Amino acid sequence: MTETTQTSQAHEQTSQSPEPSEQMRALDRLVGTWQVEGGAVGITRYEWMAGRHFLLQHVELENSTGLEMIGHEHPIFGERSEHVKSRYYGNGGETFDYTYELEGDVLTIWGGEKGSPAFYRGTFSADGNVLTGSWTYPGGGGYDSVSTRVA
Repeated sequence: MTETTQTSQAHEQTSQSPEPSEQMRALDRLVGTWQVEGGAVGITRYEWMAGRHFLLQHVELENSTGLEMIGHEHPIFGERSEHVKSRYYGNGGETFDYTYELEGDVLTIWGGEKGSPAFYRGTFSADGNVLTGSWTYPGGGGYDSVSTRVA
């Protein structure tokens, strides 16, 4: 099989992707614009990429601006990852990897892999318009954060 044929077959496989996972559909509650207060202050905006396989987060905080792409990893000729992953690209050249999990009203974002000692855990209000939580870092660091939907 030629490299061109393999690439063509891979493109065919990815263009016939399954529907977005239940894990990704659950993150729909993040879509919108949020005012962030606490240890980080600014605005974040979530929107779906066409196809709804990836959620984009636009970050405009007082000390950082960037873009995060959230979705399952799905390598060429491979299977979709079990967990929802993300990569953040910051205006200072930094990249951060995260793993997302939403169980009921509790959103957990681990720095790196699931179970990492660096994580965010927040709870959505009953109406879904406030997300209250905190970032926890190894060694006792971290900060509280409240995000309020403004649009």
